[in-house]
Amino acid sequence: MITITLGTIPYPFHRATAWLADLLEQNIITEPVFLQYGISDISRLVDHDLVTALPKTSYPHLVEMTQQSRLVISHAGQGSTHDLASRGMRFVLLPRLAKYGEHVDDHQLTFAQSILPGPDYYCLSKADLTDAIKSPPAAINQPLLRGPDLSQYLRSVYPASMVGCPSY
Repeated sequence: MITITLGTIPYPFHRATAWLADLLEQNIITEPVFLQYGISDISRLVDHDLVTALPKTSYPHLVEMTQQSRLVISHAGQGSTHDLASRGMRFVLLPRLAKYGEHVDDHQLTFAQSILPGPDYYCLSKADLTDAIKSPPAAINQPLLRGPDLSQYLRSVYPASMVGCPSY
């Protein structure tokens, strides 16, 4: 099983749902998929036999789904990323990008590039995602940052103009 979580912010993530639909149609994904999609368009996925989709779910339900999954594909939110790494999940991130209207800026990409052990842990193209599905990266099995260090780290990585933005 694959779990995909796109978050619940008020920006659609149509690129991710379109890639998922393509990968299912091309039989690259042939196993059940749990999709938490927020406000993204899932019209191509609604009737697919392998897809169970919810706009939102509870944290305990999401944990249950991720524990049943061989791979978790997640938006690159700091909380989600930290949680997946801390729980030893095999995951890749799909950073939301401003040029597609998926967020206000590219802070998710900056975060993924800064915090993860290498580029195998985030996907910027459908080809990257295909590779990750076929051969997921190893679990990190440790917190990426501990406690208050996260906010200090983020302030050191992001440009000063981004610190204090309402989107954080």
